[in-house]
Amino acid sequence: MSQVVVSLGSNMSRPLNQLEIALERLRKNFTHVQCSSYYLTDPVGGPVQPDYVNACAIFETSLQPDQVLKKLQIMEEAGGRTRNGERNQPRTLDIDIILYDDLVLDEAEFILPHPRFRERRFVLVPLAELAPHLIDPVSGKTIVDLLKQCPDVHGVEQLDTEISA
Repeated sequence: MSQVVVSLGSNMSRPLNQLEIALERLRKNFTHVQCSSYYLTDPVGGPVQPDYVNACAIFETSLQPDQVLKKLQIMEEAGGRTRNGERNQPRTLDIDIILYDDLVLDEAEFILPHPRFRERRFVLVPLAELAPHLIDPVSGKTIVDLLKQCPDVHGVEQLDTEISA
């Protein structure tokens, strides 16, 4: 079994509800799913848009990375996600693979670990809550160390919302 870390985010169509449904889908498709708290976060780049609700989840799977990616994209589409090729646009649901075990992969369509996660507080803060001592296979640093060095100054505020079991 492989351990996969994903980031979840939404800023459209009832974002908290979107993440709750995504978490349910993760639990139906993968095993040993754990999720961080939810965080209200400033949008990074793109047009003026509403704040996001973000979280991180860790799960186990026997699927290969490309198979996991396909399942996650189906979940995004089920949440109303449409892709227009532009980055940093408002979205109903975004699920990114951050880490897949300690795999380092650099292909045209798929890069692991996620190439920008070290620069994003909205990923590092919930991931530090969930797995502070997890090691980034590229830098060799823990998530806590990456968070301490993160240049991102965008706001990340933990929400008081309970996560469904």
